[in-house]
Amino acid sequence: MANLLGGYTETKDANEEIQKISDGIKPEVEKRTGKNYEEFTAIKFRSQFVNGTNYLIKVHVGQYLHLKVYSDLQGKLTLVSVEENHHKDDPLEP
Repeated sequence: MANLLGGYTETKDANEEIQKISDGIKPEVEKRTGKNYEEFTAIKFRSQFVNGTNYLIKVHVGQYLHLKVYSDLQGKLTLVSVEENHHKDDPLEP
């Protein structure tokens, strides 16, 4: 299915690439939340192609976090936001 310009994709199962992005941003997530996570498993994601890519990622850490991550055209990751206390079935919404 084609992506609409500026729109987010449908929610998909996380893959190796999304786990790698999650692992790369984990230290910043821990800094923002003040917690250390033994488990940090990407479960679902959505992406939006802009001048780079925005990712909405659901990560399981015992509970569920919703992360918004921006990857610029050179692949540099920036953590935009972290939402704690989500549940397994909570939708990933921008």
